[in-house]
Amino acid sequence: MTTLYEGAYAKLNLTLDVHGKREDGYHDLTSVMQTISVRDDIEIDVGTGKPWSLLCDKEGIPCDERNLAWKAAKLYLDTIGKDPDGLQIRITKRIPSQAGMGGGSADAAAVLRALNRYYAYPLSIAALAELGAAVGSDVPFCVLGGTAVAQGRGERLRKLPDMPECIFVICKPEFSVSTPELYAKLDETVIGKRPDHAAMEKAILSGDVAGIAQNLYNVFDPVVTAEHLELNYIKSIFNSYGSLGQQMTGSGSAVFCMVPEFEYAAVICQMLKENYPEVFIAKSVSF
Repeated sequence: MTTLYEGAYAKLNLTLDVHGKREDGYHDLTSVMQTISVRDDIEIDVGTGKPWSLLCDKEGIPCDERNLAWKAAKLYLDTIGKDPDGLQIRITKRIPSQAGMGGGSADAAAVLRALNRYYAYPLSIAALAELGAAVGSDVPFCVLGGTAVAQGRGERLRKLPDMPECIFVICKPEFSVSTPELYAKLDETVIGKRPDHAAMEKAILSGDVAGIAQNLYNVFDPVVTAEHLELNYIKSIFNSYGSLGQQMTGSGSAVFCMVPEFEYAAVICQMLKENYPEVFIAKSVSF
């Protein structure tokens, strides 16, 4: 038996725009995405000689073939035609669920990377990301990691230079958002403002942290905030204690801000922890 170890890193959407609905029922989107240091840990035992199993230390996470990590392992092994002679996946969960931070997708991507390494890299990163698209829309980016522009439903990726090291504070309120319902609401909403992806990319290319912060924008943010005004409260705490810019990530419900120094992050964390147990300080991660 061999045990594989891999970090599963969360993501943030620095920009997120939603375009028209596609024939397959998905929506086309454009997003500048960034890997951050909040992570789950994945361990995979290969060659257990026993039926497949999945263990997770957090309640409420499916521990069977419904889990994206399980789906990713099965798809990968079917694709390369290998039998692992028994498999156990163990997930130590830190990325909050239903937050818009890509937790399940990050786990799936970590499984793909770990198995690909174990079998001596039969698939390139591009092929691995393409495979991940069949598991979930955020999996391709989580396979690639770093800083990238995602288009289509997330499967078309263009790698960007690493963004300058940034410090983020992320707060996950207790409520969660149904992604299909949110897309349906957005379809009925006149989108008054859209992110400027070109300006965001220019700020990243020039290493302009303030420019990156000023160009954060997610079209889902005002739709969710209209129904959950506590997001305004969280953002007001961000603003009061040194935030350079803030917004919601993905389809929510986590919101994040960028700060210039760790000390600002520590103060914001302290102010929010009393009401929100899931508050994280993170750095940008390069792949």
